[in-house]
Amino acid sequence: MSRKLDPGKLVIASHNPGKVREIGALLAPHGMDVISAGELGLPEPEETGTTFAENALIKARAGTEGSGLVALADDSGLCVNTLGGAPGVYTADWAEADAYEGGPGRDWYMAMGKVEGKLAELGPDADRSAYFACTLALAWPDGHTEVFEGRANGALTWPPRGKLGFGYDPVFVPAGRNLTFAEVDPAEKHAISHRADAFAKLMKAVF
Repeated sequence: MSRKLDPGKLVIASHNPGKVREIGALLAPHGMDVISAGELGLPEPEETGTTFAENALIKARAGTEGSGLVALADDSGLCVNTLGGAPGVYTADWAEADAYEGGPGRDWYMAMGKVEGKLAELGPDADRSAYFACTLALAWPDGHTEVFEGRANGALTWPPRGKLGFGYDPVFVPAGRNLTFAEVDPAEKHAISHRADAFAKLMKAVF
């Protein structure tokens, strides 16, 4: 039996403004007043997990321990089937730019290029099917946790298309659609994304 979440302040255990905005919009109708770990000045914990669930729980627990409030974290990534699920939990790491490339920071076009390069090595008939995975973890100050997993199936396209969204959105075409995640209206993406799938499960369980 899932624990119910009372309206009030909730920490989003993320330092990614795009992600915080997206999650805040999904939670607003339920009376949740979100504040990010970044706004609270909480440090980013080291993500040492080997699964999305492990990393989401590391971040959620750090958020609740640092704030004394219930914290919500997500760990999400792009999984390319023919690459054995890579980049997977290392999705963001593939975008890490070093100092010689104008970094430090994240260069998502570089990351998309890395994925495309690996597919190109496999030849023109390579399987381009992929999915975005999202795992949401809620942590309470007393140690209780809840985990919810979502997925959006689709395929990769090249070159990148669209200016909306973030991360790998410009190369991901969701199943049954012709536009990439970066070409559709954010409200439409919210309705069909991996995060929306995980959130639907969270909403049903805790509200």
